[in-house]
Amino acid sequence: MIVVVMGVSGSGKSTVGALLAQTLGCSFADADDFHSVENRDKMSRGIPLEDADRWPWLQSLRADMDAQRARGLSRVYACSALRHAYREILGAGLPDVAFVFLNGSPELVAQRLAARKGHFSNPSLMESQFATLEAPADAIVVDIADAPQDIVTQVLARLPGR
Repeated sequence: MIVVVMGVSGSGKSTVGALLAQTLGCSFADADDFHSVENRDKMSRGIPLEDADRWPWLQSLRADMDAQRARGLSRVYACSALRHAYREILGAGLPDVAFVFLNGSPELVAQRLAARKGHFSNPSLMESQFATLEAPADAIVVDIADAPQDIVTQVLARLPGR
């Protein structure tokens, strides 16, 4: 099974994703690690990525997902996956790929971004992230106001095949 924990920057994808992977007993990958140096540089300067920047990144993520699936391995990914088209590339609709949408208010996300240290993504990108976001209709939706462990418990209760 592949689980994609998605949402805007600052929603808690990495925290929840790592905890979910640990609970499921599988590996975890952060999609940020798949970005090119050029993409990271753009984001650090507060320049929103365009689709042309994202396609190679999404394709490399999908290749990693396919490799995991081919080996019969489960993995949890933290990935923004903001648009429907991006989720399609990542495997939306496949029976062994589940999306978890970390949903929260811009105010709460802004508070989290202001407190975050050491991340390459510039907090000024928040507005463009929310503008790009197309809320999924086929995902497990959880509120980011809850504690990470509570979010994981909610996801586990609703994860297909569990």
